[in-house]
Amino acid sequence: MDFNAQPIGIYIRIVAIISLLLGLNDAARLLGVGLGDASPIATMGMSGFVYLAIFALARLFAAVGLWIKASWGAVLLVGSTAAELALYLLGNPDVRMTAFAFAVRLVLLAAITIIFVLSIRLERARATD
Repeated sequence: MDFNAQPIGIYIRIVAIISLLLGLNDAARLLGVGLGDASPIATMGMSGFVYLAIFALARLFAAVGLWIKASWGAVLLVGSTAAELALYLLGNPDVRMTAFAFAVRLVLLAAITIIFVLSIRLERARATD
């Protein structure tokens, strides 16, 4: 995939910023920001804490990968977001999110899918020229 094309490049950077903000939000939840004296591990449980840590790290690494326009960033973002949404939709009690967070993750998944489609279309258009 060629993510260096100008129209896709700007779109990828916007998705990278959204991914970075989500990852930082998850990292803040891991550190217990807004919980007061309560421990994040006690609040979420050990497995919920581990899930959140994995998804936060994956989202942060994906943001870096997208910012440098590497295809592994998009793959990592799709994989981690799809896994998190699947766990949430299957009713895993350790993966919790608000309706807004769910909507943002759906938009992020749709955005990265659009990037893949646009990239494939641009490659096909270049191949026919």
